[in-house]
Amino acid sequence: MAALGWLTPRRRSATPRSVLAGEAAAEAARKSSQGSQVLPDLLDQQDPAAQGADEDPGRTPDFPVIGDERAAAFFDLDNTVMQGAAIFHFGRGLYKRKFFQRRELARFAWQQAWFRLAGVEDPEHMQDARDSALSIVKGHRVSELMSIGEEIYDEYMADRIWPGTRALAQAHLDAGQQVWLVTAAPVETATIIARRLGLTGALGTVAESVDGVYTGKLVGEPLHGPAKAEAVRALAAAEGFDLERCAAYSDSHNDIPMLSLVGHPYAINPDTKLRKHARQLDWRLRDYRTGRKAAKVGIPAAAGVGALAGGTAAAVALRRRYR
Repeated sequence: MAALGWLTPRRRSATPRSVLAGEAAAEAARKSSQGSQVLPDLLDQQDPAAQGADEDPGRTPDFPVIGDERAAAFFDLDNTVMQGAAIFHFGRGLYKRKFFQRRELARFAWQQAWFRLAGVEDPEHMQDARDSALSIVKGHRVSELMSIGEEIYDEYMADRIWPGTRALAQAHLDAGQQVWLVTAAPVETATIIARRLGLTGALGTVAESVDGVYTGKLVGEPLHGPAKAEAVRALAAAEGFDLERCAAYSDSHNDIPMLSLVGHPYAINPDTKLRKHARQLDWRLRDYRTGRKAAKVGIPAAAGVGALAGGTAAAVALRRRYR
């Protein structure tokens, strides 16, 4: 697995720790993925009603291409597939189970509030959250956290899935393509979310474990920024994907390395910097947040949205819109 990251040319430089983190994420993703089967009723077009504020409704969609098995789709998680940050929701669930104290919960709450108001990832907040999570899980068994993660998804995450983004992911699945989450969240949490949504699998931050017990250390660094691109590159090499035929979706300018890696980049609920970059390069933009302010300046609206937590539900919603 060590050589996979070097099999395709790199558009941006990455640190050795980014490469290590990306390759570790790709290896963990392939091990955990069960290779979900795709339903046979394929979509031959996208629903114009599902297009975002910046999408040209008169433009005929030409992607995804049905039956192109060398194409895949890569979705950022936080604020792209799900409102807010997965690691903060996970921390809230751990607090409920008395993994840590109230003052630590207050820090998680402040970081989540910042994320929702600003609509962008603050590196210091994200690093603090990851450090806190690592210290909290140190000494616990991986199997224990996986079991708890299933419960936390139902409690705090299932109703925060963006229906529009979920429908995009389902379109790729219905076209016979693999769909992967790519996130700085722990790979165990990301894998649970991917499985619940009927996706192929997840690339996430890999925490070191020995004999099934967390050590409190990471393998490489968090899967963030250039590390995400490295993970996608490594997985593409292992699975035989042609990156020029692949798609990537994200809300954050931090994911420009990943978006630049594929032939079909999409800006979803974009922050200000990504919106500007996407418009300059003529990337497609879609905004599923409510309110004119959100559509114009990229700040998440306070109003919530309904959830479609699974491939079947998304497919049903798509069919209803077509009728």
